[in-house]
Amino acid sequence: MPERNKHFGLYGARGIKGHEAVARQLDALAAYIATPITVRRGLLARLHYLTRTDHARAAAREAGLAVTERTLKAWLEGKRSPLRQNLQRIEQAYRTVRRENIARYLLARLNREGRGTRVEIHPLNQSHVTRPRQRVVEFRTLNIRHWDRIVQAWVSGDDRGLDDAWVDQIVDLGSQWGKYEYVTNVGFAA
Repeated sequence: MPERNKHFGLYGARGIKGHEAVARQLDALAAYIATPITVRRGLLARLHYLTRTDHARAAAREAGLAVTERTLKAWLEGKRSPLRQNLQRIEQAYRTVRRENIARYLLARLNREGRGTRVEIHPLNQSHVTRPRQRVVEFRTLNIRHWDRIVQAWVSGDDRGLDDAWVDQIVDLGSQWGKYEYVTNVGFAA
């Protein structure tokens, strides 16, 4: 696409890709367990989430948590502690399963029966850019009515797909949508 930035930050601008800000906001809406996995309470909460039903166990196996029932039982009873690699697998499996479980709910809330959700786009930070090189960018709002592709890409962890889906939405800002490819924050609520 012609508006895509090739050398972002060359003159000192700061920000993140818009789709990364959207992913952060969706992660915040997913309401993950706040207690770290390194604390026993956090580990138990994640293990209970991943093992409470047969469906959850199957989803955890698909997400990469492949341990025996005996090992799982020892972790839950506190007889053994998972290794660092297994803690990472548990965390990754938990986040994957949580995203899949909450996706349908989030999609319904964000689409709001075709009314959509208002998104606030905070422009990139140009405080370190010299005056002649600064662009005029201001706070913008946009109503996104179709979140399907964005949420699906977020659930599957497809960074490229999320970027494409986000860009397809921000082109509605008009001919200068490229100014909002990089942002400081994207805010919306569900």
